[in-house]
Amino acid sequence: MGIKLSQCFIAVDDHDQALAFYRDALGLEVRNDVEFEGMRWVTVGAPSQPDVDIVLEPPVADPNASPADKQAMAELLAKGLLRGVIFSTDDCDATFERVLAAGGGVLQEPVDQPYGVRDCAFRDPSGNMLRFVQSRRR
Repeated sequence: MGIKLSQCFIAVDDHDQALAFYRDALGLEVRNDVEFEGMRWVTVGAPSQPDVDIVLEPPVADPNASPADKQAMAELLAKGLLRGVIFSTDDCDATFERVLAAGGGVLQEPVDQPYGVRDCAFRDPSGNMLRFVQSRRR
């Protein structure tokens, strides 16, 4: 029995800003952009990974969530306290320059880590931390 990742989710507070970042700055392709139960669901992914989708969803994707829960999640997102995402890249420095030129919020410039990678980090327009990792073990 084989198991592999199919989808992961990133909370966003503005789909249009998120699309501009993930599509235009990172070069991901848009796979879906649909309305569902009063919410907008956008799916993007790397052309090199056609079977892995990233769903850009509202901070609380449950239409039955209470206003207090929606507010709490929006506040956590704004503070950057939700989980981040790690992307692999074959050129950390070039990726850093591309995301920086597109207006990404720098958290960490490229640096060689003692555990065998070179990485950098940004915040997306919603405040999520994104790391870009290049293996040095090749």
